[in-house]
Amino acid sequence: MSDVFIHPTAVVDEPCEIGEGAKIWHFCHVMSGARIGAGTSLGQNVFVASGVVLGGGVKVQNNVSIYEGVTVEDDVFLGPSMVFTNVRTPRGHVSRKDALSTTLVRRGATIGANATVVCGVTIGEYAFVGAGAVVTKDVPAHALVVGNPARRAGWMCRCGERLRRNLDCAACSDRYRLADGNVIRIPKNA
Repeated sequence: MSDVFIHPTAVVDEPCEIGEGAKIWHFCHVMSGARIGAGTSLGQNVFVASGVVLGGGVKVQNNVSIYEGVTVEDDVFLGPSMVFTNVRTPRGHVSRKDALSTTLVRRGATIGANATVVCGVTIGEYAFVGAGAVVTKDVPAHALVVGNPARRAGWMCRCGERLRRNLDCAACSDRYRLADGNVIRIPKNA
């Protein structure tokens, strides 16, 4: 684990994989069997369960618990105190370890502060889940979703800005098109 920073108050159970340049801050707990990619940063009080996969360049803000069954691809932002679940019908007195539902967060997505992601969904590439939203179904790539339950309120650029009605970005000039209900980036030279 060369060039990895682990704060003295963090607990990292072995064996686990931690990529080069990763940072694990105050009071984090990374369980054995977790995989954390290069350049990923875990803010204060983050829990990463066994079997969780975090890609490279992921930014996990304070007070996030990432439970077994969650996979997060590269360059994802997980906002402060956002929540993942991994069982749809939990009961304290009933073991549901065989009923874990998987969740996939695709490359470049953002999940805002205090959002809840109910297990069994996929959040598409560069999607943007607004603060406090409750995600109960799949989120398409580049979709902006807000509310409870989360509903699409627009489309987002890869750079993190909301697309205009004509599906171009005022910030970076990227252009997109709608195809079968999905937004697809148009290459610069097209």
